[in-house]
Amino acid sequence: MTGAELRIGVVLEAFLDWPLDEVLPWLRRAAPEVTDIEVGAGGYAPHPHCDVAALLASAAARSAWLDQLARHGIRLDALNAWGNPLHPDQDLARRHDEDLRNAIRLAALLGADRVVAMAGCPAGAPGDGVPHFGAGGWLPYLEGVYERQWTERIEPYWTELAAFAAAEAPDVRVCLELHPGTCAFNVETFRRVAGLGPSIAANLDPSHFFWMGMDGHRVAEALGERVGHAHGKDTVFHADSLALNGLLDRRWPEPADQMPWTFAIPGRGHDLAWWTGLVRALSGSQAQVVSIEHEDPFTSPETGVPEAARFLRAAIDRAEAP
Repeated sequence: MTGAELRIGVVLEAFLDWPLDEVLPWLRRAAPEVTDIEVGAGGYAPHPHCDVAALLASAAARSAWLDQLARHGIRLDALNAWGNPLHPDQDLARRHDEDLRNAIRLAALLGADRVVAMAGCPAGAPGDGVPHFGAGGWLPYLEGVYERQWTERIEPYWTELAAFAAAEAPDVRVCLELHPGTCAFNVETFRRVAGLGPSIAANLDPSHFFWMGMDGHRVAEALGERVGHAHGKDTVFHADSLALNGLLDRRWPEPADQMPWTFAIPGRGHDLAWWTGLVRALSGSQAQVVSIEHEDPFTSPETGVPEAARFLRAAIDRAEAP
């Protein structure tokens, strides 16, 4: 945090049906703890609140868009272009790559220094038409997949993308979310990708660490200053389904009431002490904002975002107390 207190943001993907001129004043009324927004800008992320092409093309449009935020006391924390630029469908990969590069360009023009993304997932072998998550060699046909992906797709792509970001927008950090289903999902795999260039940072979303059996505090401490951003999202485990089906469930995410685990509002799965510990663990990082990502299937964002904002405010205040 470079000595600065973490701010609280919200990922606007929870409010896709709300126009920007409605969600901004609502946030100020309902969740005054929120000072920042994270805005979708392409890839798989819908972006009704951000016309990327128009904003890239016009300084006047950018100024008007930023003025709209400023009128409500809100600032832009990050653009989000999560996608799969390594997808074996070349057209989709090309679109997601272009969206990511445009998000990097636009972030710099808007004065933001974070782009949240994902590292992507390539095919398991040449000719495959779908991505293959190379997360283990439990059976012979799974062995060696990740190493082949690394050599053929991951290393070449992210070496070039990191160089592009450094040249195009040297102050912007591309914050890869450590997310299952991508080629950077834990400390070891992230460090490997991050070694390809200093423009690559981590976005920590502890909700995924919970169900993968990882310690979010230790992850934050281990990655240190390479953490550039954080998401505020919790996980709740459902004992009966977990006992019968374990953590892996082909049906996820529906039906939510039958899943072994579901995402949750911060505080509903792990208590204030845990989240206070995460804030403290982020003290050696470059993270500036913890951005509420509302994906609780049992609660509306109108209820969940204000609750999360109050809870995270309490965690930050407690962490900062002498």
